Amino acid sequence: MSDKNRYALRPIADPTLCLFEVKGEIDIRTSPELHDALMRAVADRPARLVLDLAGVTYMDSSGVGTLVEIKRQLERNDGTLVLAALREQVKGLFEITRLDKFFKIAASVEDARAL
Repeated sequence: MSDKNRYALRPIADPTLCLFEVKGEIDIRTSPELHDALMRAVADRPARLVLDLAGVTYMDSSGVGTLVEIKRQLERNDGTLVLAALREQVKGLFEITRLDKFFKIAASVEDARAL
């Protein structure tokens, strides 16, 4: 894991929810690492996986592709993916591509926990 990009599971008291914090840039160079980390989280079959994206400063199509794949994998296991706390630049990417209709997006981690 590079200094610029960090991915971490945050322990929480809710056993039905997995909270995953993502920081840095998600691009063609870093998305494989994120993919592997998220697949390890998905292997535990959480009912809900919340991605805290507040620390993500940039995302390209490879990052979006990773999130689409993770969402589909979760849904195969009857799980849900929620994206939380997107910065305006990243949120704009989802809006332009209309993926804001495909993903559940919450304004904050707290809001995501309530979904």
